[in-house]
Amino acid sequence: MATTKVQEFQLIEGTQLQITVTGLPNGSSVRAEFHLKNCTRTWILHWGCIYQGNNNWYVPSEHSSKQGALQTPFVKSGNDYVVILELRDPRVHAIEFVLKDGSHNRWLKQHNGNFRVEIPWNDLHPQHRIPKNLIERRAHKIWDRKGRPQSSAREQQIDYDNAIRELQSELARGISLDDLHANSTVPVEKEVNSEPHQTMNQLYHRKHDVQKWLQKYAEPININGSVHSSVLAELSKRSIGEENVVSQKIFHVRNYEIMVLQRDVKGDCRLWIATNMAGPTVLHWGVAKFSAGEWLIPPPDVLPEKSKLVHGACQTHFTDMSSREYSYQFIDINLKRGGFVGIQFVIWSGGYWVNNNGANFVVNLKSVASTRGKPNVDGKYILKWLLDEISEREKEAERSLMHRFNIATELTERCKDDGEGGCIGIMVWMRFMATRHLTWNKNYNVKPREISEALERFTNSMEKIYLQQPIKREIVRLTMALVGRGGQGDVGQRIRDEILVIQRNNHCKSGMMEEWHQKLHNNSSADDVIICEALLNYVRSEFRIDAYWKTLKANGLTKERLASYDRPIVSEPRFRNDGKEGLIRDLTMYLKTLKAVHSGADLESAIDTVLSPSKGHHVFAANGLSPKLQDLLSLVTRLVREENTDSLIEKLVDVRIELHPALRAPRTRAKDLLFLDIALESCFKTTIEKRLISLNFNNPPEVMFVICMVLENLCLSTYNNEEIIFCTKDWYRVSEAYRPHDVQWALQTKAVLDRLQLVLADRCQHYFRLIQPTARYLGQLLRVDKHGIDVFTEEVIRAGPGAVLSTLVNKFDPSLRKIANLGCWQVISSADAYGFLVCVNELIVVQNKVYSKPTVIIASKVTGEEEIPDGVVAVLTPSMIDILSHVSIRARNSKICFATCFDQNVFRNLKSKEGRAISIHTKSTGLLISDGNNYDVSVRHIFISSAPRGVISKGKKFFGHYVISSKEFTDEMVGSKSYNIKFLQERVPSWIKIPTSVALPFGTFENALSDHSNKDVAHKIAAFKDSLNRGDLTKLKAIQEAILQMSAPIALRNELINKLRSERMSSLGDESGWNRSWMAIKKVWASKWNERAYVSCKKTKLDHDAVCMAVLIQEVICGDYAFVIHTNNPVSGDSSEIYTEVVKGLGETLVGAYPGRAMSFITKKTNLKSPTVISYPSKRIALYSKSSIIFRSDSNNEDLEGNAGAGLYDSVIMDEAEEVVVDYSREPLIVDKDFRVRLFSTIAEAGNMIETLYGSPQDIEGVVKGGHIYIVQARPQV
Repeated sequence: MATTKVQEFQLIEGTQLQITVTGLPNGSSVRAEFHLKNCTRTWILHWGCIYQGNNNWYVPSEHSSKQGALQTPFVKSGNDYVVILELRDPRVHAIEFVLKDGSHNRWLKQHNGNFRVEIPWNDLHPQHRIPKNLIERRAHKIWDRKGRPQSSAREQQIDYDNAIRELQSELARGISLDDLHANSTVPVEKEVNSEPHQTMNQLYHRKHDVQKWLQKYAEPININGSVHSSVLAELSKRSIGEENVVSQKIFHVRNYEIMVLQRDVKGDCRLWIATNMAGPTVLHWGVAKFSAGEWLIPPPDVLPEKSKLVHGACQTHFTDMSSREYSYQFIDINLKRGGFVGIQFVIWSGGYWVNNNGANFVVNLKSVASTRGKPNVDGKYILKWLLDEISEREKEAERSLMHRFNIATELTERCKDDGEGGCIGIMVWMRFMATRHLTWNKNYNVKPREISEALERFTNSMEKIYLQQPIKREIVRLTMALVGRGGQGDVGQRIRDEILVIQRNNHCKSGMMEEWHQKLHNNSSADDVIICEALLNYVRSEFRIDAYWKTLKANGLTKERLASYDRPIVSEPRFRNDGKEGLIRDLTMYLKTLKAVHSGADLESAIDTVLSPSKGHHVFAANGLSPKLQDLLSLVTRLVREENTDSLIEKLVDVRIELHPALRAPRTRAKDLLFLDIALESCFKTTIEKRLISLNFNNPPEVMFVICMVLENLCLSTYNNEEIIFCTKDWYRVSEAYRPHDVQWALQTKAVLDRLQLVLADRCQHYFRLIQPTARYLGQLLRVDKHGIDVFTEEVIRAGPGAVLSTLVNKFDPSLRKIANLGCWQVISSADAYGFLVCVNELIVVQNKVYSKPTVIIASKVTGEEEIPDGVVAVLTPSMIDILSHVSIRARNSKICFATCFDQNVFRNLKSKEGRAISIHTKSTGLLISDGNNYDVSVRHIFISSAPRGVISKGKKFFGHYVISSKEFTDEMVGSKSYNIKFLQERVPSWIKIPTSVALPFGTFENALSDHSNKDVAHKIAAFKDSLNRGDLTKLKAIQEAILQMSAPIALRNELINKLRSERMSSLGDESGWNRSWMAIKKVWASKWNERAYVSCKKTKLDHDAVCMAVLIQEVICGDYAFVIHTNNPVSGDSSEIYTEVVKGLGETLVGAYPGRAMSFITKKTNLKSPTVISYPSKRIALYSKSSIIFRSDSNNEDLEGNAGAGLYDSVIMDEAEEVVVDYSREPLIVDKDFRVRLFSTIAEAGNMIETLYGSPQDIEGVVKGGHIYIVQARPQV
């Protein structure tokens, strides 16, 4: 039974404080109740926790922090005022506190010190006392983790105390004593065994709750001249015109909107400031001439009407402006050509001041000087005014690093509120500097102390952004990895002082050392770290000069660069042979001094900063860092020295895991923690790259453990890391399921790797969209060489944590394919072929092209939505395409070879043969490809016979009703998609459900278009069709846009609403619901003119004008899974097998161009209860919809013989579906075999039954909801 401890204090004016500390029954928590009796004032408890052996105040991790303490107000409870605290951290030894008088702002202490109450955990939980033998075993493990050093009695006691704290912490997390006993066995000393299961046991032990590492940030509104429009912005632009707008910025404060438009009017800078505030409103403002932080009185010649100068500012009254739909106020300020860099303001309205969340509104002004000759580059994240100013100030920045960092600090402060573009611009500039594309020093002498202080200010500015704007943390991290830490006081001065000591102690006051001394005094830089390392290697190698030059060259320093300094280094080092030990000692210490300033990402320096008595103690105390982290950092330091690769990899990740909570909510000296994490990540990458050299990719357990480490590291490094976390959880799952040579295990593992490849590719594209436009624009302004610009983002990606994962995936994939018997090809459409190789980046780029000779397309990217060009006999791609995607179906229908290549070497070899002829023969194991020197007659016949056959379709007429029920469906009124629904409703058993349906029949579009309300639209479409018939394909888009402008005839609207009501389908709801449904209908009609469908008609000689579009309207089944069945296996052609693909959520991810592969299985018709999985899912997202309606295209040319029309036209959901990132780690389809077999058997049985009803192979789409099967459409299988 838990015990209680009571403590009382007599306070002023007869007030009594009683504190009751109680151990809770769970054995892992303590409750402290503070009761104020006889109290007449409102008091606040100002408190913090004290850890064993430490007098600093800590804040429990479940609370937010405020200067190392919390303030909790007392709450009235009966006659007392009460505060109740619950503590879960067994390291808490005591609570210290003072009382604050809330009404008089005074403090109450105990004898001028803090009040204190002890928290004796073991006394409060006697039944949870930890057995001594358990503590001793844990202490042994701690000693073992440290490498079993010789320990003094004091050090042994520290290990013992740490063991108690670890065990108490684990008990607090709910781990039982029995479990602790079971895991406490001291390992027997023996030689490490390299058997696979040993590594896998290690992997099981590493399983973490990675969900806690989730970092997910919404994309902010971009404020760099490309913001989302608003009514206020539109009306303002309508008033003043858009042609001269240079930039736009919008602020939202409460219900107010404030917009600032900057215009260039004949060279003058004019500001249009508008707001939706009502009543008398005054702008209180000032200008900035040199930096954004200034507030200067505007000169008299720029003051607008209704202005007056008052108390160091200008006050200007807004002018009312009204339209029929909106009222607002504005001020028009002409700043002329005053060269101002910005303005600041607040607004007086409604009797109080309106500001930007406690700060002034700040608008940076873009220079309106001529931009002639500047590169024409655009992108969402480009902040052009910043990049232009960087270019203008580069001449000043190249004088010294002090100038550069001071300018960078100023610009960072000015652009910090301008979206991500500002941070990206600063990062790109710093990287151009770090990679030596820019000059570091030119005719200027600066002290190391001044550089160090400038760098300190810059990194402080970065730290502020990191803390206040989480969305920018990824870019801040990239930036800080490029620069040093900097520092105030003697940090930089020591660079200058200590080189003199080295020269004096080692008798080297001339030659190279004196040249270096002069360089250090003139302009110290990161190059000095490399020079010092080169000197150390020179001395350690018994003064071999090649060791010196080799180190310099490896780090990019050449003789020419050394000679290019303002204080050149042209001599080689020469030292006395008897001075080796002294030189090594002094240069090693000096290297630490240099790294402390210039190498923020150096691990030794970063650890030293965090652990040093002067700084580190403060960093640890203020951020609530654990003693365990200190132990791990010490262990990592030792492992780095010993070059113990395997242990180091694991411990580096362990340190980052322990550090991660503090990085997400740091309290003080955040940059020290951030530099430490960057250094840990850099060391991890280097160590893993070394490990790859000896990694045996034919030993899955060994590889999987390394991939596990890399995934955990990537989770910790990535912002918006939800999908990486899901992949890591999935990796834990397949690792635990490992069985040697097991095909199903290999298929599941390959699916995880396939998804990881998609995630990494997507992140690469994200970086290119994010960074490369800025790199190109700024690089051209700064005259960086073209190669440096072109590879900029590529180098950023290669330096990141994902690059090594990509290498691991690519090298492990062949081993998995071998176990799974997959080969390097997946044949989607089986056909022999002969043709000439043509390489393209994307198939969609050439889909309209006509090749005059048989052509094999090698396409780096295929989405699944494309048309295959005329003249193409084969398409080969590395893209993972669903077998039932639109392009796959069309390839099989046209007898075109279509296959995915999984082996990059094979694919590269094929691309190298571009222009040459090859022969392709399909085999059961994949493709057999050979050089096509001899023309294969049979293959040639295939090419000729696949030419279009001239399918003809008849037009359809309108039967007088805009909407009909499923009972009224006929093949003259609707397409096969709708007609088949009626067929199935009348024949399938009750356990197969068919959704209620209505339709807009053939002719509805044409009749609606002829309505008087659409007269203008009809004229537009007719004109566009004339141009289209003359070959102008750009008019396809124009026709679609015109259709979206159609108005609904009143009769159509009324019929649809009434029919949905009579069929008891979902209501369209209010006016907004009707508008969304009408837009969806128009989008379906407009899809007749999408480029893919139009090109397909031309290829098959189909009369496009004869295509009629009905619209099938169904309730959306918000199911758990969607599936597509082909009752005749389309891959093998085996009519005895049913082939099915399944995805989570809506089926659009299956039939649309969504990356990744669906889960697929085959079922023998003679044994429907035994489905065989042939691929596991790698789809990245699932689509889910609320209760809604879907409008499906149902044309008269989708299922004609000889024409694969399925999927050419669009189906549109009235309400946009939600994209959800999929977590497969606990997905029943994958982890529950019994559930999978039952569900897949039921789906296969439904497919087999529908095939029997039609008497021919069927292509069936369906949904699974709550275990029930819904069939939403069926058509003859092509």
